[in-house]
Amino acid sequence: MVERSEEERYQEQMARHHYLGALAKIGETVWYVATWREQWVAQLSISAAALKCGVRDRWIGWDFRSQYGRLKLIANNSRFLILPEWHWPNVGSRVLSLTERRVVADWQARFGHPLLLLETFVDPRQFHGGVYRAANWIELGLTQGYRRTREGYSAEAEAPKRVFVRPLCRTPQVQLTHPDRAHLQLTGAAKIMLNADQMRQLPQCFTRIPDPRRAQGRRHRLPVVLGIAAGATLCGMRGYKAISNWADALGQKARERFGCRREKGQYLVPSESVIRDCLVRIEPDAMDGALNTWNQAWGTQDEALALDGKTMKKAIDETGEQAHILSVVGHDSKTCYAQKKSAPYR
Repeated sequence: MVERSEEERYQEQMARHHYLGALAKIGETVWYVATWREQWVAQLSISAAALKCGVRDRWIGWDFRSQYGRLKLIANNSRFLILPEWHWPNVGSRVLSLTERRVVADWQARFGHPLLLLETFVDPRQFHGGVYRAANWIELGLTQGYRRTREGYSAEAEAPKRVFVRPLCRTPQVQLTHPDRAHLQLTGAAKIMLNADQMRQLPQCFTRIPDPRRAQGRRHRLPVVLGIAAGATLCGMRGYKAISNWADALGQKARERFGCRREKGQYLVPSESVIRDCLVRIEPDAMDGALNTWNQAWGTQDEALALDGKTMKKAIDETGEQAHILSVVGHDSKTCYAQKKSAPYR
């Protein structure tokens, strides 16, 4: 793996020799350099998988709900550069083979979860993908050719890419579609990816909540602000800044589904300050009721309930009674079905 002191050299050579240029290290990314007698032969970047890829997703057999929370089990060979003086026979397939042997252990050690599949995209206008075929990668087909833009995706298909995958375990389709997250060594709550209907219905859950803001100066409707905040949280965002960044990354179609305000032909999302101001001023009970409405429509069914009680330290009223809290939460949906605060017990 490329050491921190070597990263500048790695990026300089990638920018100079790779037709796509250098790529910043964002999220879960590992950089490799292949050496021969202390000379650099090739450079590779292994980073996060593509959010959407039709031929890949059909090959795996993913449904819409399970895909988003399991993307981290796939990595993308986003850059592969053989340095100019090392264009010798079999170098490319040899480097790919060596990378495949160690990337699983490196990924587990660095990011704490397994890696089951590698993917890559080859531009047929530049290359034929022979080096990947020689390394026993599987060609799945072509992408649709649309590229990501700030508004979502380009209006017209441009240059479809060849899609190759390389399994890093036996029966990767079975593993990637396994229903038990614990089996896949995935911890924490499963993240989801909102579909179009969910985007449209989320703001409707908050229509009965009174707006605590003054009428003057309201640029975004309260249900839209709360719907976007809830959607970002469902997709794994934590904190006002993360929610705001998630909202900024929404494409124009997604913003339209949330019911965002339109100005000069563009749908606008609320800023971080607007999101924060609304969330801190909303009554918690009203917010809880709205979210329970969402859970009833879209949440998973609970097969078991967890009861938990706490005694609040130093929470003593005027009569000397100490407060106790009891809550009932669903194992699967994480829904809070009941919550009670009492004080008569000493």
